[in-house]
Amino acid sequence: MLFWALLECKGRIATRDLLESGYSVLLCGRDKSKVMHLLRRHKKTAFKYVEAAKIHTIEKAIKLSKSSIVLNCMEGDWNYGVFKSCAKLGVNCIDLGSEIPVTKKQFTLDKEMKKKNIVGITGIGSVPGIGNIMLRYASEKFDRINEIHVGFAWDSNIKEFVVPFSIESIIEEFTSPAPIVKNKRFEFKIPIKSITKEYHRTIGKESEMYVRHPEQYTFLHYFKNKGLKNIKFYAGFPEHSFRMIVDLVKLGFADKHEVDYFGAKIKPINFLTQMLKRLKTPKGYKEKENLWVRIYGRKNGKKKFVLMESIVPTLSDWESAGCNIDTGMPASILAQLVKKGNILKKGSFSPEVGVPPEMFFKELGKRGIKVLENSKRIN
Repeated sequence: MLFWALLECKGRIATRDLLESGYSVLLCGRDKSKVMHLLRRHKKTAFKYVEAAKIHTIEKAIKLSKSSIVLNCMEGDWNYGVFKSCAKLGVNCIDLGSEIPVTKKQFTLDKEMKKKNIVGITGIGSVPGIGNIMLRYASEKFDRINEIHVGFAWDSNIKEFVVPFSIESIIEEFTSPAPIVKNKRFEFKIPIKSITKEYHRTIGKESEMYVRHPEQYTFLHYFKNKGLKNIKFYAGFPEHSFRMIVDLVKLGFADKHEVDYFGAKIKPINFLTQMLKRLKTPKGYKEKENLWVRIYGRKNGKKKFVLMESIVPTLSDWESAGCNIDTGMPASILAQLVKKGNILKKGSFSPEVGVPPEMFFKELGKRGIKVLENSKRIN
């Protein structure tokens, strides 16, 4: 049995993909109503209440499931605690990624996980996730890597604001200082003061900016010995979505400090998150996304450049998920590779190592997600 922790659409996408691939899943979270459609439709399911702040509820659910794999789709703040519990229980763990401080803590569990002969893989969604594995694939074509630019860009056919996969995560990207790596040293930039316009395949030209992401740390961690000095992560948004998010920030909805509303203490960001759950997706709405990595370096003494891209459409029968399929499906794919014994590396790591790129790309291709190397499809 594969076990996962509930978080909005990403966890539901991963679960549906696992169930349709023939696996059984124990769905865990705080709100059973969100997954009733999966429980009704699939026999190989059950639900267990867990509370992230009460780690004993998660450990109890893991033991109950007798699962060999935990697929954790909660927000990154909880990822270290889940990793630590899985290390203690001797269970493989996969998550969608954390901010840099949490990622560093997860890596400290490497020795313990190796002793238990298990894996703890952090950051397997779109970016981080597909982007890390595209870098792993391309890195083998270089003797030296000097600079990496990585990011995402997306657009929709109907120019109306639709809630991104996690409004809290998106707002943090707009407001938190964004690290870039320059000459192997971290510098921090204000995202909305770094806005540029860039063109991306299938998307066109749109606004993008530096944002906070774990790749700045993990890329340097794994490739500094290959000469890597400079790293930048960019997030690209269509104008209608970009303007809305900036306006929400300006109006104070990004604030995490409590305000008093007739005696009730409310955090604006929490209020916004709940209100946006009421927002309906327009009929016929479709998204498309380009995940990209540009690698600059040298091969045989000559300059070399590789552009890796993953093109993500809205799939038939997955319309409600939009481009979020590229976060949930990769997590499902990697869980299945672990289950089948295709991940030979043990310990705690991110997907730049230990994940066979061609095998992973083939599975993406089966699900309608393309991977391109210098404009040529490779899956």
